[in-house]
Amino acid sequence: MVLEPESVLKAAAKAIGRKDPRSVLVLFFEPGGTQFTTAMADGWASRYRHLVLICGRYEGIDARVKYALRATTLSIGPYVLTGGELPAMVVLDCVTRRLPGVLGDDASVEERRVASGDVYTRPEVLRWKGIDYPVPAVLRGGNHKEIEAWKRSHDTLS
Repeated sequence: MVLEPESVLKAAAKAIGRKDPRSVLVLFFEPGGTQFTTAMADGWASRYRHLVLICGRYEGIDARVKYALRATTLSIGPYVLTGGELPAMVVLDCVTRRLPGVLGDDASVEERRVASGDVYTRPEVLRWKGIDYPVPAVLRGGNHKEIEAWKRSHDTLS
């Protein structure tokens, strides 16, 4: 089943409305689209005030829609899903968290700070099925310089 173009074009036109066309980015999700990246999210968050997300289902949407809307084709990975709803949510979350004030403090954006993929809480030693799993000693020591060095050596985001 392929979604016919007129309904999608009318819905997109309504979403775009009278907005300045330069402030609107239309995204068309399809498996063969350009793979989404953090750099794209950063650029879009600073450049556009509005994103219009066109999501197909099953076989997709009549291809003339992307041409008529001059849409950017996008994929979130090298795999196929049953629809574009999940990719749309991924893009919304990734772009939105880059907007000033969304996370409260710009330092909260992991890609803009030193962060480790490993995080810990209490207890200091977790005992599970007879095996002890301790929090690394450097993180319990209180030496902020050593903690930062440890984070840099375990940074999975760069």
